[in-house]
Amino acid sequence: MDTVTTPHDWAHCAALFEQRQLPASSYRNLYEEDYDVHPGPLTVAGDLDLDAMEPDGSGLVVDGDLDVAGAVLNLDDGCPALIVLGDLRAAAVYLEGDARLLVRGSVRVGAFVGNMTDKLVMIHGDLCADVTVLSAEFAPDLVGGALRGPVIAPPYLDGYAQDIDPDTVLVPEVLRTEADDDPDEYRGFDAPKVHGGRLLRRIEEGLPITLPR
Repeated sequence: MDTVTTPHDWAHCAALFEQRQLPASSYRNLYEEDYDVHPGPLTVAGDLDLDAMEPDGSGLVVDGDLDVAGAVLNLDDGCPALIVLGDLRAAAVYLEGDARLLVRGSVRVGAFVGNMTDKLVMIHGDLCADVTVLSAEFAPDLVGGALRGPVIAPPYLDGYAQDIDPDTVLVPEVLRTEADDDPDEYRGFDAPKVHGGRLLRRIEEGLPITLPR
């Protein structure tokens, strides 16, 4: 990602968060270290791969809206934090490592996918997605506004699981079949019927995972 940022120490970051009215209940969970700050809105032409980012500090702060033409991706542990002080719009968000994602506004995506639990994900506005897929005990720490769109999640995720047949929402290519018996292949997904491996590949390829409306 080619973008202009300025390193800020923690005191300056905390002052910026307070000025933009990001609640302290969110940013107190971040590492109190330096962060790279991008002033104003930011547009990313392709994917935003958090694992591949190499900021000078512990993460990227976008002081405005963030628009990503592709997907926001995190597969590995140890990725930088992403703090958006406006709205986040993307084709998809896929979080599987120890992502730290804080959004002051709303998130609007084609797909929001979370797998595994080592994460900090707080959205202070709405989460609007054509589909939200939650697996392996992953659930956002906060959705301050409305959760809009169908949610496919295991029944134990109280407050998120919906009585929805995934066949009516997802394209057949991302659904498990009786032949899919290797948890590594479907990335251990326990969201009903979801084959995590094929779902991830379609997101990485920029292909839709939901049926046409």
